[in-house]
Amino acid sequence: MTVTLTNSAAKRVAAIAQRQGKSPMLRLSVDGGGCAGFTYRFALAEGVDGDDTVAETDGVKLVVDPMSLELVQGSAVDFVEDLGGAAFKVQNPNAASGCGCGSSFSI
Repeated sequence: MTVTLTNSAAKRVAAIAQRQGKSPMLRLSVDGGGCAGFTYRFALAEGVDGDDTVAETDGVKLVVDPMSLELVQGSAVDFVEDLGGAAFKVQNPNAASGCGCGSSFSI
């Protein structure tokens, strides 16, 4: 079991990467903090380290470091547009609770 990138998220990453002239790679990492204990961080990846886990959808790579993978194993990264705005969202089956904005969680 690993992490996945939805088609919607892959399209959004590809569009952002193209505008910035970078490779279509999204890095997902988890940091301590946020209102629920851990917070998700997204950035265009510069490359892949040897121990990173990589998932690919439509030519777009999702890169996760080993420490973060322990907390997001089995998750799906999606891009959602609704009345509250547009954002990458992590559907994390390991999260016991989360904050209202969806950017932090607890285990």
